[in-house]
Amino acid sequence: MATNAPAITLTIAGSEATGGAGAQVDLKTFQELDTYGIAALTCIVSFDPKDSWNHRFVPVDAQVIADQLEAIQSCYEIGTVKIGMLGTPQTIDTVAGALKSQEWNNVVLDPVLICKGQEPGAALDTDQALKANILPLATFVTPNHFEAESLSGIEIQSVEDLKEAARRIHEVSGAVVLAKGGVRLEGDDAVDVFYDGETLEVLSEPKVGDVAVSGAGCTLAAAVAAELAKGATPLEAARTAKAFVTEGIRNRVSSNAPFDAVWQGGALGAASAG
Repeated sequence: MATNAPAITLTIAGSEATGGAGAQVDLKTFQELDTYGIAALTCIVSFDPKDSWNHRFVPVDAQVIADQLEAIQSCYEIGTVKIGMLGTPQTIDTVAGALKSQEWNNVVLDPVLICKGQEPGAALDTDQALKANILPLATFVTPNHFEAESLSGIEIQSVEDLKEAARRIHEVSGAVVLAKGGVRLEGDDAVDVFYDGETLEVLSEPKVGDVAVSGAGCTLAAAVAAELAKGATPLEAARTAKAFVTEGIRNRVSSNAPFDAVWQGGALGAASAG
């Protein structure tokens, strides 16, 4: 490999048709942060404008997912992977098998516990499979407010609660944790908590509006993965990712849907300067 070759980053995630979340967001983030992005698709998600913009969810066949990962892992020496929406227990089993087939430097898990578009029973089965089969393989996990409550078993209403949740998630997973409070905690700042078993740091940026923006969680986890792939420490990666996603939210893209989307192209300058 040439000495100036970019770090390689793989995302295993769903496709979201409007480009505001999922693998599309991951690849844009990887590119903006100067890594070579690759995607293996796990499902196809599209919003239904005739049904209040609810999700339409179609899983990719497990064998097709296995084929994608076989080709990717045979083609490249990859040390960093970001896991996004998996969507079914069968997909989770397939992805877990691929992860276990090699050694990884970084497995960044964005733990999508509720797969929108599924029946409640199917979603619960997926959540349980993710916790049992993927979470133990993660080296870095980025739960949002709801996911942090689910993984920690506590209600999160304050920054102190978020700190305790981060500690508990680390205890059960062994992974570095970046627990996201975002706009859901009261106050003027969007607060996330980093915890690696020793260092606890509150990452805070002024809120940009008071409504969640599509793709923010995907962008944050993908940015963490990109920075880790380039050799950053977990805390450095978390800080850069926080600045990157904040600027992406500030430069959001509006649409006819009832939500805005993060624009990764507006984020790099601020993140690099931070």
